[in-house]
Amino acid sequence: MRRKIFDTLWKWKKTENGRVALLIEGARRVGKSYIVEAFAREAYRSYIMIDLSYMPKTLQAVFDDYLNDIPMFLSLLQNVTGTQLYERESLIVFDEVQAYPKARQAIKHLVADGRYDYIETGSLVGIMENTQGILLPSEERTVKMYPMDFEEFLWAMGDEMTMPFARMCFEGNKPMGPMHRKTMELFRQYLIVGGMPQAVERYVETRLFKEADMAKRNILDLYNRSVGQYARGYAEKVKSVFDNIPSELQRHEKRFRLSSISPGARYRSYESSFLWLKDAMITNMCYGVTEPTVGMKLASDQSTFKCYMADTGLLVSHAFDEKTIQGEELYQKIMLDKLEINSGMIVENIVAQMFVASGHRLYFYSNNSRTNADDRMEIDFLVEKPQLTNAHNICPVEVKSGKNYTTVSLNKFCKKFERQLFTPYIIHSQDLKIDNGIVFLPIYMTSLL
Repeated sequence: MRRKIFDTLWKWKKTENGRVALLIEGARRVGKSYIVEAFAREAYRSYIMIDLSYMPKTLQAVFDDYLNDIPMFLSLLQNVTGTQLYERESLIVFDEVQAYPKARQAIKHLVADGRYDYIETGSLVGIMENTQGILLPSEERTVKMYPMDFEEFLWAMGDEMTMPFARMCFEGNKPMGPMHRKTMELFRQYLIVGGMPQAVERYVETRLFKEADMAKRNILDLYNRSVGQYARGYAEKVKSVFDNIPSELQRHEKRFRLSSISPGARYRSYESSFLWLKDAMITNMCYGVTEPTVGMKLASDQSTFKCYMADTGLLVSHAFDEKTIQGEELYQKIMLDKLEINSGMIVENIVAQMFVASGHRLYFYSNNSRTNADDRMEIDFLVEKPQLTNAHNICPVEVKSGKNYTTVSLNKFCKKFERQLFTPYIIHSQDLKIDNGIVFLPIYMTSLL
């Protein structure tokens, strides 16, 4: 499983030279341990990888009794694991660091020792229970790891030519031509399978969607158990939010309605539940803004939001029961673009996923004015252009799942906020074209924005 974060690890090793530890944060089963161990084998003379969530008693004693004595700790670590470390040529990995927060706190002194490099991996590392009572090290750089993107999915499928060609067409504002249909077929496979490595691996091996679905359901079960284990005091609320995500995204207006969970529910009662799922990197939150301006975080309304699944493949398995999916008829309808339900749920979720993996924060604009029809509009996403100027900084993005659609909201939005906007985009299932100043972009090019 080739991953782009591998290049990030190499850059960290070469530029930092042991001055800073690297913390790789991601959802459970996103492939953190796999990629770090692959990197350790390739980049170092030797390495020690310790799963802090499951340590033998002898190793547990080393951590409990000697973590405050760095020279003795490092000496015992080599003897207990049977691995010799070499100065500036070895790596120590603290896997699942959230399970033993004191190891994370010790990073400051381990880095100061200077003999070895350190990588931490973790899920739920931002959850309060996993940081309470420890001093977080300043000698730690955090990198977030997301599910496999479309190009990584293609690499797993043995395809290294499609995305470079798509990138060339995107940069030249040219259509894909005869390659568009093939690329859309590949993208729909990615839409169904998603980017969790275990699901991708099963699909690559068998080419059966139901095999990938079994791997995804195991991951969903793991997430449910994690909620019960870590969301202490409000696990039921977290599960209620999680279970309602597909039905909320199925609605035409995809803003999350707390009333769907419980009549009279208030955001302040459920805020911790949404934040828990976000910190666990199970969901991606998209917040409403009052206007498209630089620094949209300042103009955002934290109580008006859309809640997407971090992996669209997991959303598909989460939304449909196992019996419905096992026949593969559902998958064939998605592949043929003939799904009767609001397929915008799946399409908009994958766009959000691709934006987040590309480093964008998620924002949308909505105005439900009852007095002025010209003000009544909703824009799915607002994206800042790479280099900010005094004006024309925000790209409005509309996502269209069907072949027949209108651009009424986008036209009104562009007219109302003309001075603040850069290039407007329609993301759809058809080939690239430019019409009346709007770039119509095939969905598989989303990550290139």
